[in-house]
This record gives sequence, structure tokens and C-alpha cells, in this order.
Amino acid sequence: MGRRSSELSNRRLVAGSLALCAAGVFAFTAACTGRSENPDASAAGGGAAASSGGHREDGGEGGHPSAGGAAGAAGGDAPTPVDLYDWQLPPGFPKPVVPANNPMTPEKVELGRHIFYDEQLSGNGSQSCASCHQQALAFTDGLGRAVGSTGELHPRGSMSLGNVAYTSTLTWANPLLLELERQALVPIFGDSPVELGLGEQAELEMRLAENEVYGELFGRAFPEQPSPITANNAMKALASFQRTLITGGSPYDRYQYLGDTSALSAAAVRGAALFSGERLECFHCHLGFNLSDHTNYADKAFFDEPFHNTGLYNLDGAGAFPEPNRGVQEVTGEPGDMGRFKAPSLRNIAVTAPYMHDGSIDTLSEVLDHYAAGGRTIEDGPYQGNGSESPLKSNLVRGFALSDRERVDVLAFLESLTDEEFLVDERFSNPWRAP
Repeated sequence: MGRRSSELSNRRLVAGSLALCAAGVFAFTAACTGRSENPDASAAGGGAAASSGGHREDGGEGGHPSAGGAAGAAGGDAPTPVDLYDWQLPPGFPKPVVPANNPMTPEKVELGRHIFYDEQLSGNGSQSCASCHQQALAFTDGLGRAVGSTGELHPRGSMSLGNVAYTSTLTWANPLLLELERQALVPIFGDSPVELGLGEQAELEMRLAENEVYGELFGRAFPEQPSPITANNAMKALASFQRTLITGGSPYDRYQYLGDTSALSAAAVRGAALFSGERLECFHCHLGFNLSDHTNYADKAFFDEPFHNTGLYNLDGAGAFPEPNRGVQEVTGEPGDMGRFKAPSLRNIAVTAPYMHDGSIDTLSEVLDHYAAGGRTIEDGPYQGNGSESPLKSNLVRGFALSDRERVDVLAFLESLTDEEFLVDERFSNPWRAP
């Protein structure tokens, strides 16, 4: 099944629950969790999850080949290390998927937190993972396009790491990169573009071994290993820390899951009704507890990885996007995948500007303009074109009209998705900073 056919199939599979989403103000969360027992759903999502597909990625996501294979939790009724980890999940959140070969432990998480914030693990010692994923900005960086440790401007923006444990794939447009343990190799060692810019795994291991703090941390995280300071263990720890970056304490969550009717303003409640209605169509791509159709979790019946062309560009009248940002097509080579990108979660969206994969829209109000027009029109310059007329655009991006009050209401709802505690939670903060 082609990627575009798979997208359409996935839409049909959830059509029944989507019809329920418009029934009430917040029904889209409860009714559209992505659960399905339809056997076709498993077939539609399982192919990419089970195989690397033989594709390679030529730049735009780190320039490294990406292997497939969805991370799965260990099965069976007997307790496993995964079952024993205290996730402290928000109400309404299922358990994340955890690879059987990397069970969660507090010691591994703490080691990963130190690695995440360590600037000495970049080639020139100037950046850490946290340089592009800042906690105060929901683990983004406030830039339209990220800048690597050597000053190289990247083609795309840094995605939020909030609830990354629940995301089906891990970049804007690579359907093959499915595991945090493998994804971490890209920013650390990748050279197209250069992010952290370490040349080899041996260099990483040498720098880790030189810091006596890591001797103790690795020993605690991997006590069964006589020489635990390895790149492989570092990636496991880094992935474990990232899986703990769970955000679910926004005013919206208090209203929806805790029954706090004072948590949302009247405007936000009205905005939620608009968001979940067929007129705006927002909920088709931003649904469920994570407000994204790109969501996975333990024991989910099928694997989702839809990507969408929203009419952001149309350079040639045939739907072309500017290089090197052509979406999933860069991986699959399929013409129909031109301009298809992941729909990220809308959690904390008010603090993650600018928007879209290339940061080309500055504000949430302008994002509403884009979708209200059914695609973006660029009047002149090298990117001139009418995105609303793209033949590759998703049929869900049809345009709509909003009154001034309705615009205010939708923006109020989007702003209610900010989890202020997540932005300052000490569990996710820099352990290297001076007390």
C-alpha cells in the first residue's frame, strides 16, 4: 500500500470515532483515542513498523540511514521491569511503549538527564541536546530552523520533546525512525546537517569516561556490566530520560480529566467546541489524549504514522515544496509524498512558536489564517504559489470562515493546552547547573 493510500485508509478507519468527536465540546478526547479493532488498521500501520523498507534518508533529518522496527513492550502476564516503573502518569494517559531490551529504571533516567544537558558531548563543547530542546519552551528552541554546534542552519525546526514517549515516529518526515535509542544517534553523530557533531562513538565513550560523575552514574544504571560506559548504554539512558518528559497538567487537562470546571474560560470552552467540529476539521489530525494522530502507546491495537500535506507551498502548480524540505518524499521517493509532514501534538503549542516544519509561520493566529484559507498563498519571491490549489494537499484542509470572536475563542483553547508545571519541573531540569 502506498503512503498516500495508507493515509486515506487510516482516515477511514477512524471515521466512526471521528463522527462522535463533534458530539460534545470535549468528546474528541474520549472518543478519538485512536483505538480500533479493525484488522485493516493493523495492516495499514504495521508495514512501516515492521520493516526498514530499504529506504535511505538524504539529509534533512541527520543524513543517517534509519532502521525500522517498532519498539514493543514485553508481552505476557508476568511482571516485567517495564511494569514496575513508576510513571506517575497524568489522568487519562496510557503507558508508553518501552523496548523490551531497555526497561525503564530511575537510575537510567538520571544518567540520561545528565547526558541530555552535557555540552561536553558535542564536538566543540558548545551545545547539548538541551540547546535545541529547552525546557521553558516545552523542549523546543524558539527558532524557525535549528542551528547546530558549528553554526550550521538546519532545514527544519526542533520538535518538542513533550510526550515524545507517545509519538509514532520521531522526526518531521521520516516514517522509518521509530525508536528513541536509534534516533539519538542522528543528532550526536550525524553530519548532514551537523547537530552536536561528534565524529565517532569512541570519542563519545572517551569523553564520558573522562568525567568521574559518569563512572558512578553508569555503574548504577547498568550494575550487571563490568564496563558499562558505552555509546549503546548512553543511548539507552538518553532515551529513558526522554520517555519521562510527559506533559498532561494543562488547564485543559484539569477541566477534562479532573472535572475542574473553573480551569477553562468560557472562551476556551467555546474554542474547544469549534476545534472539535467538522467546520474547522482540526480534530482529524489533532486528536486523542496527545492531540495528535501520530500517537502510539502500550497495547494499542494498531500502529499509526500518518503524514499530511497542508498546502503550505505549491511552487509549480503541481504541489512542489522547496528543497531540501520536501517531506516524506525525501525518504520514500514517491511523488505523492511531496510535502507530507507529521502533525505534531498541540500540547504546549502556545510556547513553541514559530510554527510548521520550517518555522515559516510566526504566530498561532497566522496558523489559523493558513488553515482558514485552505492553504497558504505566497504572492511573490522564490516560493511564490497558491497552496490551496495544490493537487497533493490533504482533502481535510478545505478552508473555513471564522468571526473575530471565534478566532479569539480558538486561540484561547490552544493557549489552555500549556502545562506550566512541565516547563519548570525539576525532574527534567539541568543537573549540572550550580546550586
